Amino acid sequence: MRFAGLALALLAVPSVAWGQPPVPAEKPKDKPNIVFVLFDDMGYGEPPCFRAKSEFKMPALDRLAKEGMRFTDAHTPSAVCTPTRYGLLTGRYPMRIGQYGVLKTYSPPIIDKERLTVGSFLKEHGYHTAAIGKWHLGMNWPGGAKANEKDNPPVGTAAADGPTTRGFDYFCGYTHSGNLGMVVEQDKVAVNLEPSAVQPHLAKKAVGYIDERAKAGGPFFLYLPICTPHSPIVPAKEFQGKSGAKEYGDWLYEGDWVTGQVLDALEKHKLADNTLVIVTSDNGAAKRVYEPLRDCKTSIYEGGHRVPFIARWPGKIKAGAVCDDTICHTDLLATCADLLGAKLPANAAEDSFSILPDLLGTAKGPAREATVHQSHTGDLAIRQGPWKLIFLKTGGKELYNLKDDLSETRDLAKTNADEVERLTKLMQQYIANGRSTPGAAQKNAVEIKLGVPAKKPKP
Repeated sequence: MRFAGLALALLAVPSVAWGQPPVPAEKPKDKPNIVFVLFDDMGYGEPPCFRAKSEFKMPALDRLAKEGMRFTDAHTPSAVCTPTRYGLLTGRYPMRIGQYGVLKTYSPPIIDKERLTVGSFLKEHGYHTAAIGKWHLGMNWPGGAKANEKDNPPVGTAAADGPTTRGFDYFCGYTHSGNLGMVVEQDKVAVNLEPSAVQPHLAKKAVGYIDERAKAGGPFFLYLPICTPHSPIVPAKEFQGKSGAKEYGDWLYEGDWVTGQVLDALEKHKLADNTLVIVTSDNGAAKRVYEPLRDCKTSIYEGGHRVPFIARWPGKIKAGAVCDDTICHTDLLATCADLLGAKLPANAAEDSFSILPDLLGTAKGPAREATVHQSHTGDLAIRQGPWKLIFLKTGGKELYNLKDDLSETRDLAKTNADEVERLTKLMQQYIANGRSTPGAAQKNAVEIKLGVPAKKPKP
């Protein structure tokens, strides 16, 4: 499939150097509600607002793009879902804990109890918090790792160390897509549903949560990691044949519908103007390549981790705006802190930069000095400006200039030794310091060796 809607100009490097203080942003009088919708495996080329010739129907995302800001250079912390979700909620690169692959039903939690998350941070500042959808960050189930993955815990089974112990007042969702029908509420298995019934069920829960918070008052954070378009591809009956793009398109359209339900609920309660809504994906599309990006989900190349990213906040974010700065999902925690005028502790959000100036249109340069990417097998990369240096797990290095070669077809490592050396030193600095943000050095949970996948410590 040709990806005709993306121009190389999207990678234009800002003329102002990283680190220049942004114009002070006007802080909101009231703490805004925050809704973060995370699609599962939605590729950069799938929403029509990112690719004009997309075959898919996504009216809710099109609406958000018209009413808010579209980021052209947004990246996930990883090219697969578990490590991305870790980075999103902690503001820390998942390589620092050696998390490259994905968890299973009985996998233990990978977020330490003591680690600050977006949820726990916002709770500390008066927010009610909810996670509704795919968790995929581990829980402690009876039987643990010895349990048979084919045998789901029966209804009523309780799990420890789930979302309600990692910063969320309320949780309703599933552990991973392999057992989509097993719905957990708070810390117990609540019901087993047909997979096609799960997404409508979770949409109802999300709308109900907004209804409740509207009555209760006070700010809330809704983290909504939805099902689509990850397999199993199981659109509900009312969406079958509605997209004109076969079953996959119907499934994606249903995810867009969930987003629309949330937007409608905000409008119903007159909460839209005081709500920051962000919609994005956890990695690239699965087994679907959208040119000019190279490759797809799991890959260290752009198709693996460059994703759609839309933000709306009426009256604060300019309608129809486009931002070309490089951002990463790890930036959510620092952005929330900046939004509230709060300071983050030294041992939290080590790889999180505030994108609030970008959102408000006051930025005078990119927030990030550089951005780290990873594949599911242990390949790492560092991106700064147009340059992207890849450290293959086999020990080799590849260098690409994304401004001139977004498709990553021309490896320039041999002819740009100085650039390779400079970026290697910067990556080594990020590893040695245990952080990429300014501040006191922190410890990584594992030893990180470039070209060699980190080994997770034994439990």
